[in-house]
Amino acid sequence: MKKRVAGVDEAGCGPLAGPVVVAAVILHPRRPIEGLDDSKKLSPARRDALYPQIVERAVAWRIEFVPVDEIDSLNILQARLIGMRRALCALDPTATHARIDGNRLPVGLPCRADAVVGGDGLEPAIMAASILAKVARDRAMIELHAQFPQYGFDRHKGYASRLHLEALREHGPCPHHRRSFAPVQQRGLFD
Repeated sequence: MKKRVAGVDEAGCGPLAGPVVVAAVILHPRRPIEGLDDSKKLSPARRDALYPQIVERAVAWRIEFVPVDEIDSLNILQARLIGMRRALCALDPTATHARIDGNRLPVGLPCRADAVVGGDGLEPAIMAASILAKVARDRAMIELHAQFPQYGFDRHKGYASRLHLEALREHGPCPHHRRSFAPVQQRGLFD
């Protein structure tokens, strides 16, 4: 069996609203992608330009959305880990090894794996996963903005910005707010 190493990363652990999005990517060794980096270091335009290149050139890729109800019922760490396992299990062809950004590994993985602290700045496959997860999450938050424009999701993507906190105070939470997160709880915003 050929060695197929998947990079895995997530976007959206810290926001007060929206899903956690996890991506797994197996890069093709003979189809390099120039300009990969940690998604946080790239401009939105650069991430958007790299996204289709990753999708087109990768051996395999998968994006998983872990919704707010799972985040609230499990906790953010477990939601993140479950998303990682789901993304890896869904790859076709499957990975023979995974390199996962962070210091924790999910249980029940379909292959051997290493946790790589700061991997989104070190490993190209993790960088690619970082980009797919971030772009997919940003797009999802823009779609949520169309449904709930009063929160400004298109601007802050659900993070605890001043604009977002003011909107929460004024309007209370929408169904996509993480009710288990302290800033939402502290405002007594449950319906």
